[in-house]
Amino acid sequence: MTKVARDFDRQGFVQSRSLTGTGFTHDILLGGMSFAYDLLDGIDEQLGRSGVGRLAQLIELANLSAVIGNFLRTGVSRASGGAFEANGPHKYPDLLARRPGLRDTEIKVALETNNPKGHLIKPGPHLTFRYVLGAGDGSYVLDQRGDVPWIWEIRFGVLEPGHFNVSNTEGDSGKTAVINQKGMAALQVVYCDLQRCPHSPRSPTYRALSELRRGKDVGEVSK
Repeated sequence: MTKVARDFDRQGFVQSRSLTGTGFTHDILLGGMSFAYDLLDGIDEQLGRSGVGRLAQLIELANLSAVIGNFLRTGVSRASGGAFEANGPHKYPDLLARRPGLRDTEIKVALETNNPKGHLIKPGPHLTFRYVLGAGDGSYVLDQRGDVPWIWEIRFGVLEPGHFNVSNTEGDSGKTAVINQKGMAALQVVYCDLQRCPHSPRSPTYRALSELRRGKDVGEVSK
């Protein structure tokens, strides 16, 4: 198994006003991503020595998203310089504010273009991360999943109860609260890696993200 060639699209950070006064900066988010990648790559290296493939090949994708979320929670906390403290697993919210003026924040992770979800409606500040599965050399081909996670988008915003669609079907495996399109529109894009974007370059969403990266205000991006 070859070592993953990690890189970051530093031009992918968007000058969004949504982070102003939140305690989150581009460097903190980059630090959180780097920490998560280091842990994932370390696990994959150990699995590779055992001859069983990468983590993404061994567990369900929903569980992989949860693992990435746990790593990001710790990574963002460590990179924040004491502004935020990581809460325990399965505890709400993920990040506890430790400085005046900052707010507790929830982290949600989803694959590709899926809307992030949880078990319950959790209003308040949210950091959402979406990722794709590409190759170890950093390449990504649309609609062809690899086995190495790459974060392609980060959003931040404050969600309200109406920003979730709740499913509570009798006999179902459990409650789910999915961030709906209105909720996604309330979350402003703060980072976008177009080289690993799972939207077609011909799609309106891809074009809107391209405009954002060029510093143009395109309003809400709801997908």
